[in-house]
Amino acid sequence: MASATPAGNDSAPSARTLVIIPTYNERDNIGRIVERLHAALPRTDVLIVDDGSPDGTGAIADGLAEADDRIHVMHRTEKNGLGAAYIAGFRWGLGRDYTVLVEMDADGSHAPEQLHLLLERVDAGADLVLGSRYVPGGTVVNWPWHREVLSRGGNIYSRLALGVKVSDITGGYRAYRREVLEALDLDAIASHGYCFQVDLAWRTLQAGFAVAEVPITFTEREIGESKMSGNIVQEALLRVTLWGLRSRYERVRALLRRS
Repeated sequence: MASATPAGNDSAPSARTLVIIPTYNERDNIGRIVERLHAALPRTDVLIVDDGSPDGTGAIADGLAEADDRIHVMHRTEKNGLGAAYIAGFRWGLGRDYTVLVEMDADGSHAPEQLHLLLERVDAGADLVLGSRYVPGGTVVNWPWHREVLSRGGNIYSRLALGVKVSDITGGYRAYRREVLEALDLDAIASHGYCFQVDLAWRTLQAGFAVAEVPITFTEREIGESKMSGNIVQEALLRVTLWGLRSRYERVRALLRRS
């Protein structure tokens, strides 16, 4: 099995890292992102989770895997949402001896060259590391203004509704220690897309794990179409509101019991 060791320590958690890359119609991107990843961290394993892409992405992924034993492919029969694809990937990685599992987009918006920043924080003791666009040093490149307003607004709302001190809780570039994913009830996670990222980070914080953020440069995709939709945003708004209200209710009830 390959390994990734940004700090040069084969006993560090990041020495056994799996990068999970969900795909749907990413035939022009998948080869490039894997090539960049292995140029940056040659000893990193990759799992491509393809949701039955009609454009042939799955076949391209199979070709990559046949030529390189660091690359693995999972074929799913239908497009069932980003959250479901990642959970399937988590289960695959947890069934093997990986100690860090990474979420990364196929479209190049998450720079593989910055992955070492996330892994170094994991090795330093963090349980979940978020690649953040909105901490000092983080930036967004080539995004339409309305997308950035939506993203920043969603993060501010989530932070206020949930009462968390996370600047980019909606971001999808992140690294988990396996202990986090083993502790969470993955069967209970029904969120998709944009909301899935908030859901997992929120559950991780509630479980008492240490969450850290490192600055990244997020670059808008150059090839293909964004999977963001109005339904995804509406789902996130509704679920975050309900989680925040439930959390406040439980805190008030706990105070009343003690009084």
